[in-house]
Amino acid sequence: MRPAQSHPHLITLIMCTALSVLALNMFLPSLANIAAEYGVDYAYANLSIAGFLSISAVMQIVIGPLSDRFGRRPVLLVAVSLFTLASVGAALAQDITSFLAFRLLQSVIVVGTVVPRAAVRDMFDTEEAARTLGYVTMAMALAPMLGPMFGGLLDIAFGWRASFWLYTLLGAIVLLMVWGDFGETNARKSVTFMAQMRRYPLLFSSRRFWGYSACIAFSLGGFYCFITGAPMVATAWFDMNSAQVGLGIGIITGGFMVGNFVSARLIRRVPLLTLILSGRISAVLGPSLGLSVFLTGQGGAYLFFASAVLVGFGNGLTIANASTGLMSVRPELAGSAAGLSGALGVAVGAILTTVTGSVVNAENAPFAVLGLILGCSLLALASALYVRWVDQREPLTAAE
Repeated sequence: MRPAQSHPHLITLIMCTALSVLALNMFLPSLANIAAEYGVDYAYANLSIAGFLSISAVMQIVIGPLSDRFGRRPVLLVAVSLFTLASVGAALAQDITSFLAFRLLQSVIVVGTVVPRAAVRDMFDTEEAARTLGYVTMAMALAPMLGPMFGGLLDIAFGWRASFWLYTLLGAIVLLMVWGDFGETNARKSVTFMAQMRRYPLLFSSRRFWGYSACIAFSLGGFYCFITGAPMVATAWFDMNSAQVGLGIGIITGGFMVGNFVSARLIRRVPLLTLILSGRISAVLGPSLGLSVFLTGQGGAYLFFASAVLVGFGNGLTIANASTGLMSVRPELAGSAAGLSGALGVAVGAILTTVTGSVVNAENAPFAVLGLILGCSLLALASALYVRWVDQREPLTAAE
């Protein structure tokens, strides 16, 4: 197969993104079995998640500038190759230390959420980039919904190592797709890596960048609060079984997909920031109505999950458009911007997941969860309004 010379097709971008998301969550149903086979506590095996997230956050800060300096294609090829080899290592690991080492090396696949976004911004103008990212981010909706379900079936049928053999197969497929379809998109590479890193202050000093990044981080934060707290609400208040809980949690993902689809259809007719603000209003409206009704003592399961649908829909209108906005502040730093904002999102998500786990209990579950989601949605709305205020005072030109 000849190396690609032309820009990547949409399916290649989607596959890269989907693999990055699946790498985090597909094997989650197997954690207890992994701990049992290696004879360690569940908390120790859970380092395969916590450590993966921690390293992913740090790597996103580095991967972005690397792709700005050396190009999107070589960084993606190296990362997917390492992920595939690490998957083989994890599948064959005979002790927990080796398993965790290979598992943490798998975190290099975070490149799949950073580089495709930067590549889309390289290829298209602002409106078309937002439209394309809307379709790409749908993979971020389907993968969390289907990944754990399929991973659980693999565990039952073949054992937990089957998920890592599937990671190996998927890594090899994506590697071939990148090799044959992902031509270089970065036409403005830096002279040296350090020169690229020294340009980071251009992002640090950009109020637009931080406004868009905070909007994304708190939008995702509401999602993290929901998936962390919803199981407690469902079991303690509505006596739902595990299958019903899984369906309820997946419903916010359905709203996200619809929001992405609507955004992709409207982006050529509706301004970017208008779509973002509409999404934030939807995300505020859902938990506000839900919390108000629960406070009157009339809340139920359908209302609780319907509130989450509006949050997911709002996030669908927001994420791709805000990502395009932050990468448009300094197009020559698109990779760095995608990586830095991604790291911020992971960090905020980790904090809010911890806070939700600490605050939510059987007595206050629906009130606490909806309250936390509402707080995140309001902060994301405030961030979007801040960007609008900056736009009115300082219209964006070729460079901020």
